[in-house]
Amino acid sequence: MDALIAPLLQQDLDDWTRRVVARHFDPEGGSPYWLGRAAGLPFDPRDVTRYAELAEFGPFPLEDLRTIDPASLVPASGSAPLHGCVFDSGGTTGPPCRIFYTGKMLRQRGIWRHWSFRSEGFERGRVWLQATPAGPHIVGHGATELVGYGARVYAIDFDPRWVKRLVRQGRLAEADAYTAHLVGQIADLVGHRRIDYLSTTPALFRAFLRAEPDLAGSLRGIRVAGTQITPAMYVSFRAALLDGIVGRTYGNTLGVAAGLPAPPDGSVLPYIPNYPQITMTVTSKADWRRTVGYGAVGRVLLTVLHEDLFLPNVLERDQASRYDTGPDWPCDGVADVRPLQDTSGAPETLY
Repeated sequence: MDALIAPLLQQDLDDWTRRVVARHFDPEGGSPYWLGRAAGLPFDPRDVTRYAELAEFGPFPLEDLRTIDPASLVPASGSAPLHGCVFDSGGTTGPPCRIFYTGKMLRQRGIWRHWSFRSEGFERGRVWLQATPAGPHIVGHGATELVGYGARVYAIDFDPRWVKRLVRQGRLAEADAYTAHLVGQIADLVGHRRIDYLSTTPALFRAFLRAEPDLAGSLRGIRVAGTQITPAMYVSFRAALLDGIVGRTYGNTLGVAAGLPAPPDGSVLPYIPNYPQITMTVTSKADWRRTVGYGAVGRVLLTVLHEDLFLPNVLERDQASRYDTGPDWPCDGVADVRPLQDTSGAPETLY
């Protein structure tokens, strides 16, 4: 196993669960949010000793992330000031959720990111274009992670909420114009600067490929992030890049999973979460407590176990198949991710 992530993979999940739960429910230094909820729980959370017992918390109420102070989820640090970044979700299903990322959380995320860059074959010292949402969106922090990987990084302006708003209001011509605006920014840089690799969303690269196939084909590789990439998209991207690198990441502001190797036809597109801080499984759509069998399709259930952020049993707006990662990995993966069929709100559009 790669030395970069080997210490993480060797972590016992029950031990890690006890450590995180004890920190967040410490009466003296726990997180204000969880200490406030503790009295209303039908059990003493400090009695939790195993990962499987996190089900007793029930599904995490995501609505809370739209209204509370994000810093209240972070365990108290005495008199020391709290430093970090507040990142927003994309707001596909309503007002954005907000999460406080401490420096430790960003460093842990960076370890997995650098491992995935290397395992996918991206060379250090290359020039990247970051064509993703930025501002309050954590995907834009990828530019900083690339700099840590030895890259020189260009970027474009990209506001996903605006195009989602246009689609919701039926202003499709304006949404198409906004897409063309983004494609034009990418084309200007790829056409006039040396750009080796492009980091973007699957839908935006597809739009760029259709509008500028020659420029798209000049890239050494791409890395697509977000939720859905279909087998047809994967095959067309590989063909356009003459079998260049097509890296993948699945996730959102709450948690991320790195792409695992996929067959050339994209028939299975698997991901492994950033263990042990992030775990994912696939549950029955009718009963979130029941994990489906390997290869079966269900709803993605995410659990966040950062020392500075505890979010048990987040029912995601995605469905996937449960993926058997084999003996080298200590947790399940997910594969073939796509939006839940019964999800309401704006379509995935560019993000």
